[in-house]
Amino acid sequence: MSLWRFAWASLRARPLMTALTLLLVALGMATVVMVNLVTRQFDERLARDAAGIDLVVGAKGSPLQLVLAGVYHLDVPPGNIPLSALARLRANPMLAQVIPMSLGDSFRGFRLVGTELEFIVLQGARIARGTVFESSMQVVLGARVAEETGLDVGARFVGNHGLGMDGPSHGDSTYTVTGVLAATGSVIDRLVLTSLDSVWQAHEHGKPAPQEPAAHDAHSGHEAHDEADDREITLLLLRYSTPLAAASLPRVINASERLQAASPAFESARLVSLLGVGADGLRAFGLMILAVAGLSVFVALFQTLAERRRDMALLRLLGASPARLFALLLLEGMLITVIGVALGLALGHGVIEWAGRVLIPRGEWPVTGLAFDRIEAASIAGALLLGALASLLPAWLASRTLLADVLASE
Repeated sequence: MSLWRFAWASLRARPLMTALTLLLVALGMATVVMVNLVTRQFDERLARDAAGIDLVVGAKGSPLQLVLAGVYHLDVPPGNIPLSALARLRANPMLAQVIPMSLGDSFRGFRLVGTELEFIVLQGARIARGTVFESSMQVVLGARVAEETGLDVGARFVGNHGLGMDGPSHGDSTYTVTGVLAATGSVIDRLVLTSLDSVWQAHEHGKPAPQEPAAHDAHSGHEAHDEADDREITLLLLRYSTPLAAASLPRVINASERLQAASPAFESARLVSLLGVGADGLRAFGLMILAVAGLSVFVALFQTLAERRRDMALLRLLGASPARLFALLLLEGMLITVIGVALGLALGHGVIEWAGRVLIPRGEWPVTGLAFDRIEAASIAGALLLGALASLLPAWLASRTLLADVLASE
């Protein structure tokens, strides 16, 4: 009988101990895999959605809330800022780009964002069908929005006030879909984009945006100017033109009465550090389970060695060398480890893939179990090394089995 068949038969002869050890190895490996997949994809998603955005400017409040609302669209904004801030910042030579955003409405749980076409370019998106919005009450749908709502070019809908699904509808303000964006895997996939004028018009109960006054009508010109001055936006996305802007511009903005500046890079790092405590705890828990599994492999082999001393002596009598007995016990330990690691990988990736498919329709960030990286490869190598180390001492003791000692003890 070959070593493989003999080792497999030995494991099958102890089903309870083998199953328990396999379960421990699989659970430890699955925990490490799941934590690694979620944290890595979370970090990548944060970096991808904030790419190209150096600063977010909005109303006074929590800077983390401002970044979550303006960059990741996961929170409500702290408030509005005057439209005049847009012109002032665009006149600043230290800024290469200033993109306004108006938030506050939604459609079937997806946020309706008033902005400019530069935001689509900033996100690296392109039109898959139709065209971009060119006038008021026209919208472009993100890929996920179009997929989940079933809307396409030419469709019409009414938005809801607020960022939830149960807000009152703007019944007198109907939007028309002019285009659908190709999927990017970023935050823009779950947004409905329109112009700033559309958001103002919807909140002014369908009243059209004020036009430029006639030259002879000074009174109407004054009214239109005052109305435009009163308008607000939610926030601004800024991109620096010089590295010096990072050192001075946030301080200048934060010194103003109504505005605050928040760095997506800094706030994202702070968010990751806050969540990292829990992730590190889960990862440590998984490693602890793996360590217990390694100890279980050692105990199982050591116990079976005590029970099989006579079998080992008979193998020696039949011509098995000490090296062959060493290889047999080592192979048993590695078989348990390899099978347990394989089960843990399948479990970890399967759970994350299932979670990603279930959470996507609920508006959460998508995650996938169909990913693999070097950290996971290192975890696999570490688990296999742990199994080998746990098997070494029982294997060495098996190789020292002497036929005379066994017969003398009978």
